Amino acid sequence: MPARVEPTFTDAHTLTLTGEGSQRAITAANILIAVGTRPAPPPGVAVDREVVATSDDVAGLTRLPRTVTVVGGGVIGMEYASMLATLGTTVILVDQRDRPLEFLDREIVDELVHQMRARNVTFRLGEAVSRLEVADGECRRAVTLLESGKRIVSDLVLFSVGRLGATDDLNLDAVGLEADERGRLKVDGEFRTRVPHIFAAGDVIGYPSLAATSSEQGRLAACHAFGVSAPPMASHFPIGIYAIPEISMVGATERELTDGKIPYETGVARYREIARGQILGDDSGLLKLLFHREDRRLLGVHAIGTGATELIHVGQAVLALGGGLDYFLRTVFNYPTLAECYKVAALNAANKLTQ
Repeated sequence: MPARVEPTFTDAHTLTLTGEGSQRAITAANILIAVGTRPAPPPGVAVDREVVATSDDVAGLTRLPRTVTVVGGGVIGMEYASMLATLGTTVILVDQRDRPLEFLDREIVDELVHQMRARNVTFRLGEAVSRLEVADGECRRAVTLLESGKRIVSDLVLFSVGRLGATDDLNLDAVGLEADERGRLKVDGEFRTRVPHIFAAGDVIGYPSLAATSSEQGRLAACHAFGVSAPPMASHFPIGIYAIPEISMVGATERELTDGKIPYETGVARYREIARGQILGDDSGLLKLLFHREDRRLLGVHAIGTGATELIHVGQAVLALGGGLDYFLRTVFNYPTLAECYKVAALNAANKLTQ
C-alpha cells in the first residue's frame, strides 16, 4: 500500500506533508480541499473491526457474521444491511426516524423495505441507541441498548450514523477557515471557501455527498481556480443507492410536488410486464414517471430493481432537455430492454390523463 501522507496548513498558500518520518512543504496559488469524510464514532465502545465496526471497516471483515445490528437507516446503512441479508446474515436495523431514506419516493422505499424484510431484516424504526457494549466471554458479542429499554445482542454491530468531514488535522486556523460541528466546510457557487483561493469539493462540503457529484464539483472548482469559464452544475443530477435491489431517482418526488401544489400524474411500469425483466427474473422492479398534468412535462423519475442506476439516465436526459410525455409516447425503444419501461410507464400515465 502507498504510504499515508498527512497534509497540514502552514499558511494560506503552504501545506506541510508528513509521512513515514519525513516532512515536505509545498506551496500553491490555489488549493482544493477534497479530504472526504470519516465515519461518526459509536458511543461507549471502541471500534475493533471484529464486534464493533463502521462502514469503513466492512470490506476488512475476516468472517461473515451470523447476526448483525446495523445502526442507521441512511444510504450506507441500508446498502450494507441489504447486502448482508442477501448473504444470509440475520440483520436488525435500528434508526431513530420513522422511515428510512426519507428523501426518496415513498413507494420505492416501501418496496425496498418489503424486499429486505423478505430476506430476514428486522426494522426497529423510531428507536434511538443509548449506548453500545461488548459482552466478553467465550464468544464476544455486541450489545445494543436502546432508549426504549430494548436490548439487542448480535455477533457484530455496524455503526453507520452519519459521517464527519475529515478536516480535524488540517490546521484550518492557520488560514482563517473554520469547519462546522460535523467537520464540513462552507463554499459559494464556485466552490470557494471564504478564503478566495482555497476551494473545497466533495463530501467535505456536505449534500449531496455522491461520488458522481463530488467529481463534478472538483472539476468545476478547478475551472474556477484557473479562470476557465464553466456553467454551474446541473440541478437534475441522479441519486444512486446501491442496495439490493438498486434504487435511483432524478427530479422531484411526489411529496415535493404535493407540498408545492403542482398538479401531476404518475405512470408506472413494472419489470414483470417487460420482457427484459422476465428474462432477468426480476418480478419486483418498477419505474415511476411523474408528469405535469397540464403541460405534460416530465417532473421526476424513480426506479427500483436491476440496473436502476443505469436506467435512470434516459429520464435524466429528457428532464434536462425539457421533454415530457409525448416524447416517450412517440419514441421506439430497443426490445427487449429495461428502457422499454419508459414507454409502458408513459402509456400508463397517458391513459390516466384521458380519464
